[in-house]
Amino acid sequence: MTIGFAMCGSFCTYDRVFPVMEALAAEHTLVPIFSPAAATIDSRFGTASAHLLRATQICGRAPLRTIAEAEPIGPKKLLDALIIAPCTGNTLAKLAHGITDTAVTMAAKSQLRNARPVIVAVSTNDALAGAAENIGRLLARKHYYLVPFGQDDPIKKPASMVADFSEIPQTLRSALDGVQLQPLLICR
Repeated sequence: MTIGFAMCGSFCTYDRVFPVMEALAAEHTLVPIFSPAAATIDSRFGTASAHLLRATQICGRAPLRTIAEAEPIGPKKLLDALIIAPCTGNTLAKLAHGITDTAVTMAAKSQLRNARPVIVAVSTNDALAGAAENIGRLLARKHYYLVPFGQDDPIKKPASMVADFSEIPQTLRSALDGVQLQPLLICR
C-alpha cells in the first residue's frame, strides 16, 4: 500500500511516532507530510531539520510541506490511507471544521475526496476541554478513524490526551475495513 504519514507539531511524541513510521515503511510505501510547525520549529525535542531528515531517510523521499505539494493526493488517488500522527489540537480543529490551510489538512481533504481512510492519532493538552468537541466531530464523520487514546498525565495535565501510537497499525487495518478500532478510550 501507499500510505501518507503526516506529522504535526506535538514534538514530545516524536520519539514514539518515528518508530511506528519505520515499522510501516518496512512493509509499505510511505509519503511523509509535515505541517508548518513540524517543518520549521526547533524545540527541546530536536530541530526541524533533523526531523525532516529522519522522515526523509525512513520514507526514501522528502516530506510534502506545502498545500500545492499535497493537493494532487486526491485527483491522482495517490494514497490508500492517510495517517496523521501526532495530530495536534490545532490540526484537529481544522479537520473538524473543514479548514484547509496546511499540507496536512490538504492531504486529509484530498484523501476524503476519494472516500479513503484518514487515521488520526490525537495529541493535545486540551482533549478533555476545548478539543473535545472536535474529537466528537471527527468520530461522527465518515472515513475518519481515531487511534485509541488516553490521558497522559491526569494529575499535572488533567485535560491532556495522547494516542497510543503503537496502535496505529491496528487502527489502519480496521480503518481499511471501515471499522473504528475499539476500545477508543484507554486507561494507562
